[in-house]
Amino acid sequence: MSKKDEIRLYEPDELLALDWTQLADGDYARDYLTTLATDSPERHIQNVQTKLLGLRAGGRLVPVTVNEQEYTNSYVCSPYTHFVTYAREELDMLDSMLWKRLLAPVLAALGLWMKASRCNRIAIVNNWLLSTNLYHDWTAQEAREITHFCAKKLPRHIIAFRSVCQKLSPELYKGLKDAGCLMVPSRYVYLFHPEWPGKGTWRVRNTLSRDRKMLEKSGYRVLWHDELEAGQAGRIVELYNALYLDKYSRLNPQFTEDFIRLAMRKRTLTLIGLEKDGRLDGILGYFVRNGVMTTPLFGYDTRLPKETGLYRMLSSLLVQEAQRRSLLLHQSAGVGAFKADRGAVGETEYTAVYVKHLPVYRRWIWQTLAVLLERIGIKLVEKYEL
Repeated sequence: MSKKDEIRLYEPDELLALDWTQLADGDYARDYLTTLATDSPERHIQNVQTKLLGLRAGGRLVPVTVNEQEYTNSYVCSPYTHFVTYAREELDMLDSMLWKRLLAPVLAALGLWMKASRCNRIAIVNNWLLSTNLYHDWTAQEAREITHFCAKKLPRHIIAFRSVCQKLSPELYKGLKDAGCLMVPSRYVYLFHPEWPGKGTWRVRNTLSRDRKMLEKSGYRVLWHDELEAGQAGRIVELYNALYLDKYSRLNPQFTEDFIRLAMRKRTLTLIGLEKDGRLDGILGYFVRNGVMTTPLFGYDTRLPKETGLYRMLSSLLVQEAQRRSLLLHQSAGVGAFKADRGAVGETEYTAVYVKHLPVYRRWIWQTLAVLLERIGIKLVEKYEL
């Protein structure tokens, strides 16, 4: 292996001295990682406490979050929060009282088991602390080598990869399975590409057209990234919080104004807003990797009447961006019927977990989760669109 392709872990202070010009996408990684690693992630995402390392592999550098317990963290770096705390909240959304009564004690037992197995002693590779992690075009061999390297360097930690989708990253998926990772279903997500078969049906075209016309007639002005000002960071946080924290769950990443100003200054996210009468009422922020775009920042003024259609208009802007740039749009989880009506296709997303180097008592929980969630969990999510 050449020096350029050598796999290596960097501590936060080492990132500052790194020659980023030798790395693919080096500017983006530098702007994001050095800021969060040196300032502390918590300053930018309030409900995240973690140690942030840099992993060099395949000529690129990606973040690795390292945790010990931190059971109140956002799900972006806490499997306990994802599989237990968040699941308890979603259980309340089920229409079936029978399932609630059956699953409540299961979740209680799962929580005790996960803590006993030290589930949050974990290192998550390529973890950008966002709802969705997008991957570079790692080969299956690179995925295997990265997994085994991290297990050797962090022998007491679970090695995990969030947001693994076979349709998006078949080589990565294969390499992680070949390395011995357990594929634990984590979400049911929706993907859209304007060139996929079925997107040209009359029903889908008609629905997308109605969304575009709604935006055109709404009186809202589209504010592109460079038109937004640093003074609007507080309003952007407010709009995101109104949707993702107040309406959905406070376990979602809690972005701060510093995070938004970093996105504005360094374009770590491309921001688009909707403004009327001098007031910003809607916002989205997306990033692109390996031909895929996703939107970890999305929000609008939920106090306005539903008929205003801000969610529809923001979603239309996203689809138009995907069409304009010929990108696959990763629409995350939730509101499946809405997304399917607009041509999105549902796919299971996994957390790949490597535990072969750990004691048996720490492995059992993941082996059980992989089986149960594949056979029961994902089917429930598909049925009830959680």
